Amino acid sequence: MMRRLFALPFGFFLMFAAFHCSSSSDGSSPPPPTTGADSSADSSADSSHPATDADSSAAGVDLIGHDPLFNRGMNAALAIFGDFMYVGNRTDGSSHCGVGDPRLPPISDAATDGATDAAPEAATEVCPHPHPGVLIVDIKDPAHPAVVGEIGPPDEGNVGITSRELRVWPSKNLLIVMNFRCSSVIHSCPAGTDAMFPFDFTFYDLQDPLHPHLLSKYVPTSAAGRAVKPHEMFLWIDPANPGRALMFITTPTVLVDPAVPNLIVADISAVPSGGAVTPIAEGNWNNRFMGAEVPATYDTNLILHSIGVSVDGSRTYMALEAGHFLVLDTSSVVANATPDATPMTPDATSDATPTTPDATPDATPTTVRSLNDKLLTDPANRPIWGNPAPCMSACPNSHSAIKVPGRQLIVATDEVYGKFTLASFGCPWGWMRLISTADESHPTIVGEYKIPQDELSFCGTAADDPQTEQFASFSSHNPTVTANLAVVTWHSGGLQIVDISDPAQPKQAASFLPTPLTMVANEDPALGGGTGPNKVIMWSFPIIKNGLIYVIDIRNGLYILRYHGPHEDEITNIKFLEGNSTLGDAKN
Repeated sequence: MMRRLFALPFGFFLMFAAFHCSSSSDGSSPPPPTTGADSSADSSADSSHPATDADSSAAGVDLIGHDPLFNRGMNAALAIFGDFMYVGNRTDGSSHCGVGDPRLPPISDAATDGATDAAPEAATEVCPHPHPGVLIVDIKDPAHPAVVGEIGPPDEGNVGITSRELRVWPSKNLLIVMNFRCSSVIHSCPAGTDAMFPFDFTFYDLQDPLHPHLLSKYVPTSAAGRAVKPHEMFLWIDPANPGRALMFITTPTVLVDPAVPNLIVADISAVPSGGAVTPIAEGNWNNRFMGAEVPATYDTNLILHSIGVSVDGSRTYMALEAGHFLVLDTSSVVANATPDATPMTPDATSDATPTTPDATPDATPTTVRSLNDKLLTDPANRPIWGNPAPCMSACPNSHSAIKVPGRQLIVATDEVYGKFTLASFGCPWGWMRLISTADESHPTIVGEYKIPQDELSFCGTAADDPQTEQFASFSSHNPTVTANLAVVTWHSGGLQIVDISDPAQPKQAASFLPTPLTMVANEDPALGGGTGPNKVIMWSFPIIKNGLIYVIDIRNGLYILRYHGPHEDEITNIKFLEGNSTLGDAKN
């Protein structure tokens, strides 16, 4: 989630810090662990929590397994490698107290005679973040998942840095973790700068999946030599060459300078064997939007949040928060064609330097293709929803755009938080739209799906009390899609499984709303808060593995589910599928 941080001064976005946001395709298991490595998980802590019927409120969904992940709260993305899962952390390794944390003492309690100005700040560092690293979960028995390890400091779980996004390239035993500075406002992290808390991609070898081995780090860097902060990523595997993989990385900016990218495409094919990441393309299309040179024209929110990529790689579907949705032609990139424009090479005069000492961009300048002229959808012809700027409610906040396999159709989600984050947020939050790409130059909205809390009729009712308006988010988030079903995490709305066989009339096929844990170490300040009434925060891209759905709730941990309902064969027959890669059973 990054929506409308740009509605405030751009420096406020920097403070918020990139706010928000497998098994092999042939079904093979990873190699067995090797000896001699030490797991960083506390073996004395019991994280198991077998599923029971009391754990959920569901229609058309069976709860197979659950693990609360040490009740740590603030869980982030998941990635699966054979019988193991890796789960990132939305917060960091500090003891910083988030807004509303019940452990936070009153300032007066921290003050003493002769107390310095540092006393109030010291009083906010008394809320430990337990197990802040990337957790390793054994999922061999889906009914009894269990944490068996943790990637901790100095690699993960560091102060001020979140391990927000994860992917696995299973055939190469490669785990990818995207790290960046987390927010002191919405992630309970200490205030700081990107220089203090640097961003990077960290690559691990999973030959021993219980003890991942650090291979290398990469700082996304523009062709002009500017280190640019990532926000989300999509992993594309070349269907014609399984040894070739590209990362499509969103690097959000409101700038209209075409040399400052909103998207970087990087080749990671050499990384598993110890080679470097090679940037091969980048683009920024903000200057194609009328009036974008004045950021307020789009509520200072014209940024590329997330993308989906077709299996053949020829199309990239872009979710631009206040810019809605565009289609980009990336066929020349995935074809590895020679650029037909002037090569974009690092500027030798640039003073931009990577912010992580051991994570440097490629030393040898490489040709980087410009995608600035590859839009298939002119912004003037994009589908538009929500109120225009200056927007005070029901504002557009495009989050994800995932292609429906075998159809000229996109599942697009909007993500909207509560008013704690921004006054224009809150009811009616954000929901899912279906966009036809039959004419890529003029995509059109053909249908939409809401839950009851997304209807205007819900706003202002007794159920929409001030605490709900402040801290709840009945908003769509991340979708994983089959031909006729969209499996979508919906924050306080739980997991929604939507029948999209008729795109004009999408309807609920099933839903799952877990019973929240009684207590967690760290509540999400923005999506529940210390006093917020809604303690369900379904967040991750769902992963379908061997017919079961694996999904992360920020607060309540890992859930493993079985769907039964319309088109259930589309899920039960899947060996592997996730919305943010082309691995496994993904189809064009």
